[in-house]
Amino acid sequence: MAGEMAGNSTKKKISALVVDDDRLVRRIHGMLLTRFGMETNAVENGKEAVDLFASGKCYDLVFMDMEMPIMDGLKATQALREMGVSSTIVGVTSRTQEGETQAFMEAGLDACWEKPLTRDGIISLLDQVAKKLL
Repeated sequence: MAGEMAGNSTKKKISALVVDDDRLVRRIHGMLLTRFGMETNAVENGKEAVDLFASGKCYDLVFMDMEMPIMDGLKATQALREMGVSSTIVGVTSRTQEGETQAFMEAGLDACWEKPLTRDGIISLLDQVAKKLL
């Protein structure tokens, strides 16, 4: 117990929410983020993400898929920003047409990446998020 108190307990884990309608993508992205020491949660659509934040949950980082049923990533990102959510939101999409990604960015994203997430991208993002949390 004393060893725990001296070490990692003072260092806050970065929390991440994976929002994607594809169960396999949620699982892969969640596992990758966990390897980097993040606490992760995952939901199937933008409405579930908005509902989590509305219920008082807070995440440092949100990976938001663009195309999902019920509420897509654009609408969910706009709703989160309108609620005052300041978390880093990264759009994750397989659609790479500039007009589509630009509209997604304008919804309030901090960045937009092509699927799947990569190790190097996550390392870079973690540095940015850690600085924001200081």
